[in-house]
Amino acid sequence: MGIAELLRQVDGAGEFGVWLGRVDGTPVFVHEAERAHYSASTMKLPVAMAMMRKIDAGELSIFQQVAVHNDFASAAGGRFGVNPEEDEAPKTWKQLGKKVPLNWLATEMIARSSNLATDLVLEQVGIPAAHAALAAATLPSSPAPESKIQRGIDDVPAARAGISNLMSPAGMAGVLVAVGNQQGESGEYLRELLAGNQWNGEIPALLPKRTRVEHKNGWDTRIRHDGGIVRPKDADPFVLVVCTTSDLPDPDAQHLIASIALEAWNHRHNLEAVR
Repeated sequence: MGIAELLRQVDGAGEFGVWLGRVDGTPVFVHEAERAHYSASTMKLPVAMAMMRKIDAGELSIFQQVAVHNDFASAAGGRFGVNPEEDEAPKTWKQLGKKVPLNWLATEMIARSSNLATDLVLEQVGIPAAHAALAAATLPSSPAPESKIQRGIDDVPAARAGISNLMSPAGMAGVLVAVGNQQGESGEYLRELLAGNQWNGEIPALLPKRTRVEHKNGWDTRIRHDGGIVRPKDADPFVLVVCTTSDLPDPDAQHLIASIALEAWNHRHNLEAVR
């Protein structure tokens, strides 16, 4: 069963986007790849990219100590805090009132998808810098990119004001292509962060065990996304992004992404055969 058939089976259940291609940014299969979805936690990768940009520029130190708190400036004005009941990464919360290294927060942000850690890193980096990292990674094949980073996680006042973070499959693919080709220690650091992701219910789920997948996923009500670089031992690496905003039960949305990844894997020696 091809990717197109998998998508036909969920036609009418919501919005589904796919970008599959090479690490050089060449697309092989796309479906609604330019349509933006609410980003959920996929925005955390551009935040990490912006962090490394500032570290490389000497504006931040990877080991600098950051006070752990839960009070942030809203993009709409005023203040907000992260809802601990919606944050599935408890370690950062145990550090409230203490100081931790920036790189520790980055690991919590990417590997465990901590919302609190994300807003702490974003506070150091700045929203404009995170959006700039995302925009700079736009693929040449994306004529009118819609992906945006405009606020922190759980910024309820901004959300009520219509200020949101958006990610298209093509936008996430551009970020992954940039990370996959980034040279030096910063690129290696970002790829290792992604490879350490502990939430593996989508792209990696049906692939052979110990397959290296450098990925960042995201989820929320009706939202389930994943995007990553898959590195087979017997073929060239490839980039896959699947974004879903749908009425599917969440396990079904996860299985859809995993099935698309398996189909891409089965054609890894000839990606052009994926349909």
